[in-house]
Amino acid sequence: MAGELIYAYRVMRLPLLDHGGKAIGRIEDIVAVPGRKDQAPRVIGFVASSQRRRIFVNIGRISELGAEGARLGSWDVDLNPFNRRHGELLIGRHVIDRRVGDETVSDVALRPIADERGTRWEVAKVRLMRRTALRRRPLVRFVDWFEVSSLFATTEIAAEAARLHDMHPSDVAATIRALPVTQRRQLAVMLDDDRLADLLEELPEAEQISIVEGLDGDRLMNVLDEMEYDDLADLLGEMPGEQRTRILEAMEPDEAAVMRTLLSYGEGTAGGLMTPEVIVMGPNATVASALAEIRQADWLVSIAAQVFVCRAPFKPPTGKYLGVVHFQRLLREPPGMDLGSCLVDEPSISPHLTDREVAERLATYNLLAIPVCDDYGQLLGAVTVDDVLDRVLPAGWRQRRRQVSTVGDARSQGGVEP
Repeated sequence: MAGELIYAYRVMRLPLLDHGGKAIGRIEDIVAVPGRKDQAPRVIGFVASSQRRRIFVNIGRISELGAEGARLGSWDVDLNPFNRRHGELLIGRHVIDRRVGDETVSDVALRPIADERGTRWEVAKVRLMRRTALRRRPLVRFVDWFEVSSLFATTEIAAEAARLHDMHPSDVAATIRALPVTQRRQLAVMLDDDRLADLLEELPEAEQISIVEGLDGDRLMNVLDEMEYDDLADLLGEMPGEQRTRILEAMEPDEAAVMRTLLSYGEGTAGGLMTPEVIVMGPNATVASALAEIRQADWLVSIAAQVFVCRAPFKPPTGKYLGVVHFQRLLREPPGMDLGSCLVDEPSISPHLTDREVAERLATYNLLAIPVCDDYGQLLGAVTVDDVLDRVLPAGWRQRRRQVSTVGDARSQGGVEP
């Protein structure tokens, strides 16, 4: 249906299809967010009913939208309940049946737009209906969305929060950096805890501090709980001692012990860069069990690229570190093989190694992550290549990236903003 208008009333009656074309639910509403400046409101997803739940289906998950239904591009289905976020509009609930003068909105037309990222959908036209005493049939006319832009209006900061939900955290960070401090804090309040945690992990520590200063105690603890250990340690290291102590005392004892250990390492060392959240299994574990573990969506890509094999206990600090099995090796071996039979004896590093030396080791052995062990051969964690790059890249690289990204976005829209 590329290039054709499709009407919201029609979409909201379509079945939701799995990747194979089987109906697994039904579309109930369309979720949109206002565009920037003179841009049309953009569709970000659908509310669907599936297995007696109202769920959100991101527009990026839809591979085909047509008369047969909305087909998913993969077999995965997120069954978490739908919760409307700040700045989001439901076309069926908030726009259709709204009054505009003496007319009523009876439908909204959506238009597909193809670009280098795929096909996106935006609001194109609005169908208005007016009844009169002299006519049996209502008078109907179509107008461009901007002629009734008030239908899609919301506060700019709420609209910005909604637009950021589906962006990569690094792109969100680039957008946030361009805002005044006051607006940054307002935006932070509107983001979900996990989304705000992702954002903080992409910002320098000084800018993290300026954002979390505006959060109340409970919200701050919820956000910190979503952060990776190494990023959280960097943030706590920048906080005043009294505030850092209060946060550590509010944490679970085990988590607080991990954080105190990470904070004990010097800045610019492997210990200060490492994360204790790694995949650790014993030598008698099977290839099948390892593949099942790395398949978990919560693992970072750099962490899920390998399984570290150790003697019990399997939580850092572990028993004796034995070696590593990389993801590609797991795919080549039979499911029942023991991990101990397919180990690679790659070197580990000391937590006191400098970040420059860590970068050299990662480059030498072409690794995404390198194990960190103490003097007794116990695994303490691992340093991932993304954290090393963040540390060794020259100061100001994020600002330069923001400038390049802004120019690129403007060019894709047909011009460069002043």
